[in-house]
Order: sequence, then structure tokens, then C-alpha cells
Amino acid sequence: MGNNRVEFRTITTIMIVLLSSLKVVPSEGQGLVPPVSGLAYGFYNSSCPSAENTVKTSIQSFLSSNVSQAAGVIRLFFHDCFVQGCDASLLVNDTNGEQTSIPNRTLRASALAIIDQIKSQLESNCPGIVSCADILSLAARECVNQSGGPFFQIPTGRRDGLNFSNNATVLQNIPAPTFSITQLNSSFSAKGLNETDLVALSGAHTIGLAHCRSFSNRLRPTVDPTLNSTLATNLLQQCPNSSINVVTNMDIVTPDTFDNQYYTNNLNGNVLFTSDAALLNDTQSQSTVQQFANNNTQFLQQFSISFIKMSMIGVLTGSDGNIRNVCSVLNATSSNAETVTVAEIIDEFMEIATL
Repeated sequence: MGNNRVEFRTITTIMIVLLSSLKVVPSEGQGLVPPVSGLAYGFYNSSCPSAENTVKTSIQSFLSSNVSQAAGVIRLFFHDCFVQGCDASLLVNDTNGEQTSIPNRTLRASALAIIDQIKSQLESNCPGIVSCADILSLAARECVNQSGGPFFQIPTGRRDGLNFSNNATVLQNIPAPTFSITQLNSSFSAKGLNETDLVALSGAHTIGLAHCRSFSNRLRPTVDPTLNSTLATNLLQQCPNSSINVVTNMDIVTPDTFDNQYYTNNLNGNVLFTSDAALLNDTQSQSTVQQFANNNTQFLQQFSISFIKMSMIGVLTGSDGNIRNVCSVLNATSSNAETVTVAEIIDEFMEIATL
């Protein structure tokens, strides 16, 4: 009897150690952050049970052919949430829409098309149920997980915006790659995010591409002394004219893997943006960069929390907003409005997709 108790305790201890090392953060139906009013974990469990799995399998399909699409979708999510909240207003393809603003002109057309295609699938299965705002948030979460990052539950129940912001509002709300640590903290604080969230979410730069123009200020007229000299030499060769059409990997070590390499790169001067290097210009943020560089698990845990917090910025719920029929087009407000099909929108995006 005594030996059985010892064996049971030994097995229990081993299980606890194993469970504590897993990257999967919350269990089914639970979350790291309490949802804001109107959102819920498992919101579509009854109304559209296949919703989250449809997003998952769709992203798997897209990333299997081009893993770099992950960064494109995650960037869409960030740029949407920071301008009038996570309401999918960025997805609207309009001559005066948010996509035409300077910070959004380099968004991937193929990433936008991915969201429209997922919406098309869900409209076939559950018409008028799943919002574009939720599709974008779920797709971004899947891109994080499927490129090597953690899996975590996020609350759903968002509704889509009825309009989009103008250029001035976009410029006011999207943090620029030239921002200082003071400007970054101010921008994130305005969204209810703290400095730890800032450092954690900046870690998304561990994947993806950057255009030369976004960091040309660190190369010309003189090279930023905080930039690693070897990297600076390579960038000057890659970006001879600061052309917006030339791109380079954000993470020069593990460009397609969602990990903590970004923080080690930062400590070594191997990051591209002024806003990346700026994280070392403050005692608290520098300490957090060091912690994340030393502990990938700690980074992934905090990124999950910060991602969920960001996903709840200014959300529309309940009777606010609507469920858009096509993510790229605002719902018709009258019978005289022009009808645009999902297939037409997808075809248009795929024709101009270049990255």
C-alpha cells in the first residue's frame, strides 16, 4: 500500500512538471484575460460550432504554401485594432478607406484576400453569424500559433464597424517606425496597454518583412550608431535608394519562426526600426527586453496576454455595428446600393497580391 502511494505521488509530480512546460496556455473555454462586456470565450459554440476550426484549417492551408503570410495577417490585425478599435474597418476596400493611408499602403493584398476567403467559407456554413472582426482576430491568433508561437483562447463576439476612419485618424493612431520610447508608451497607453504590453507585442517583429523606407532614417544621411555595423553594411547594399519596393527580413536569424529571437537581436543592435531600438532607451522596457531574450516561455506567455488585451480595444458588441456580408465591403444601406460578390472581391485582391 505504501509503495503504491509513493508511485502515485511520483507520477503526479511528473505530470505537473510536464504540464507546466507546455506552450498551450489556457484550456478549452478559459482565457488568460477576462473578456470585456459583450465578448465571451467560445461565443460561437452554439451559433456556428465550426467557426474557429474553419479559421484554423484555412490558415493552415495558406501558410503551407507561403509561411510569410502569417506576418501579413498579424499586421492587419494590429493596424485595425489601433484605429477605432478591432472592428474590421481596415478591411473595407474603398477609395477613401483606411487602406489608402500611408501607414497601410504596404499592407499585403494577399493577407486581405485571405480574410475575405475565410469569410466566404463561413458564410456558406453559418450565414450572417461570424463577424469579419472576429475572423481577423482568430486568423491572427492562428498565424501566431502556426508559425511557432503559443496557442491561446481569445474571446469572440465582436461586430463589424459601420464606417471607416479618415487618413488623419489613421496617422494619429498607428505608431510610426520612427517613434521614440516616449511616443510609443503614449500611443499604447491611449489604447489601455502598458509598457510590458508594448515590449511583448513588439515581439511580433520576430517574423515578417520591412520596406527600406521604414528604416531608411537609420541609414542616411548617417548610420545610426546603435545599429550593428555588419547589419548596417548589408542594409545599405540592400536599400541603395530607400525604395519602398525593396523588402528585407525583420528577424535576420529566424525570420519565419515566432520566437524570442527578436529580443536577442535587439540587444545586439540587429533590429530595423527606430521604434525597435527605442525599447532599450528606458530602464523598464530594457529590463523586459532582457527578460524575454533570456526566457522564451515568459515571452510567449506575456505575448498571449497582451494580444488578448489588444484584441478587445474598442470592440463593438451586442446591437452595435453589424455582421458584414463581405469583409471588404460595407453592407448595403439601401436597395439601390451596388451589389458586390465575395468572388469578385477575392479575384481583385489576388490579382494585385505581390507578397
